[in-house]
Amino acid sequence: MPGYLVSYGATVIVMLACDMVWLSTVGTGVYRPRLGDLLLDRPVLWAAALFYLVYGVGVVMFAVAPGVRQDSWGRALWLGALFGLFAYATYDLTNLATLRGWSVLVSVLDIAWGACLTAVAAAAGTAVALRVGAML
Repeated sequence: MPGYLVSYGATVIVMLACDMVWLSTVGTGVYRPRLGDLLLDRPVLWAAALFYLVYGVGVVMFAVAPGVRQDSWGRALWLGALFGLFAYATYDLTNLATLRGWSVLVSVLDIAWGACLTAVAAAAGTAVALRVGAML
């Protein structure tokens, strides 16, 4: 159990830090102009926090743990990229299919970002777990 907590903590911290940078730079220049009235003035913080907590569990289960078991942060990187691609594509393509005014550019960028973000977070969570000798 401690190994999961260490890898989970590292994964979520890296994911949150990277996402904050992305959203504060690209988000203001890409998302707001294209999604306009669809976006709230301020995010619902409890929902955002719940996303990071739940998504982090998925990243650890499907990317970090296999990476630790194979002693390979590279394996976690690729599994994380796939997990992020599938998760973000589910969200963005569903929005594209069901919401008036949803942007194709936002979907493409967001899916690519989700794959990159999750890959980096999974690799970091795995690297930290391997460094401290965590068993998953």
